Amino acid sequence: MMAHTDSVDSTALVSTELPAPPPRKAAGLLKFKGSGQFQAELKRRVDAYFVETGLPRRGNWQIWLKAIIILATLAASYLTLLFVVQNWWQAGLVSILMGFAIAGVGLNIQHDGGHNAFSERGWVNKLMAYTLDLIGGSSYQWHWKHGVLHHTYTNITGHDTDIELGALGRLSPHQPRYWFHRFQHIYVWFLYCLMAVKWHLVDDYVEMARGKLGGNPVPRPRGWNLFFFFFGKAFFLTVAFVIPMLFHPVLVVLACYAIAASVVGISLAVVFQLAHCVEEAEFPMPVGDPEYMAGAWAVHQVETTADFGRNNPVLCWLVGGLNFQIEHHLLPKICHIHFPALSKIVEKLCAEHGITYHEHKSFAAGIGSHYRWLKFLGKPAKVTAHDDNHGGGASLMPGKEMTPA
Repeated sequence: MMAHTDSVDSTALVSTELPAPPPRKAAGLLKFKGSGQFQAELKRRVDAYFVETGLPRRGNWQIWLKAIIILATLAASYLTLLFVVQNWWQAGLVSILMGFAIAGVGLNIQHDGGHNAFSERGWVNKLMAYTLDLIGGSSYQWHWKHGVLHHTYTNITGHDTDIELGALGRLSPHQPRYWFHRFQHIYVWFLYCLMAVKWHLVDDYVEMARGKLGGNPVPRPRGWNLFFFFFGKAFFLTVAFVIPMLFHPVLVVLACYAIAASVVGISLAVVFQLAHCVEEAEFPMPVGDPEYMAGAWAVHQVETTADFGRNNPVLCWLVGGLNFQIEHHLLPKICHIHFPALSKIVEKLCAEHGITYHEHKSFAAGIGSHYRWLKFLGKPAKVTAHDDNHGGGASLMPGKEMTPA
């Protein structure tokens, strides 16, 4: 959080919910008007790092080796399910392994490719981005949902569709609260398991047909983008259901799919929720008419994001460096293999500018913070309303101005 002092009226304490989100603006209309000094200095220091080390900004042999290992694991587990397994427990274990391999494709290969961070060659990045289409998603829809909306409007309710679970869950204090949210810290983990199934079979089709992501208008795919949208869906449905049903009973195929998809869903959901939906992250709102964000974009990315388990190399390898989400949001076109080193530069610069660098020391600590945030948002809240330099609204930190009733 940028160091600042707020004038808080102690009489403004009210037992109420934060305001519901305003009507969404079209993608690209919400501007950040803060100073770009922090971002300019970050660029200078990161440029200097790559000049001094002589390393490429994008991937090297390490990312290629990782991609080969993950894709080989996925292929081996799929073929093992088709031709090797003999009983239910073998099928279950291999389905779990395949689920983690699919999640690994998304976290390590597609993600860097989609951000043009996998390779210096554009066609290679495009090819790696298409791996999402082969595992049931849509690289085109992902570009708009994640690459544009989430990365630009991180944690801004009504603009960032990554923090929306509909009525079933409340991830932002600016979203409506329903009585059953009191239990969301218990049941939301089961919803995360269903995320991949919904993504495979419903969301991409509906969003493409509507031409909207949440309330944000986005262009429908055309030409080759439209071809790859349907080709990817057809390929996935064929390898996930049609081919396996030639060798195994329908119920067995559906059970293996359910296991693998649950692993994919909760793996991806947890990695991204630990970065943004935790106690330390901020959820600022626009101000003015027309609306704008009062802070600077780069500072906003730090304030709304948290790292976790930075000193765990195994975790970093498995999740594609997305435990360094602050660095990824500030430097999305840099390959994740560089994030451990770059995090030291970012953390030092944040300290110099009076910006709090949010970090959980371990994966478990991040899980705990997300759990507490879900539980906190499920309760009626007392809110201290005041103006601040983050775009107005109320302080969002549990245990400070905003406390459960």
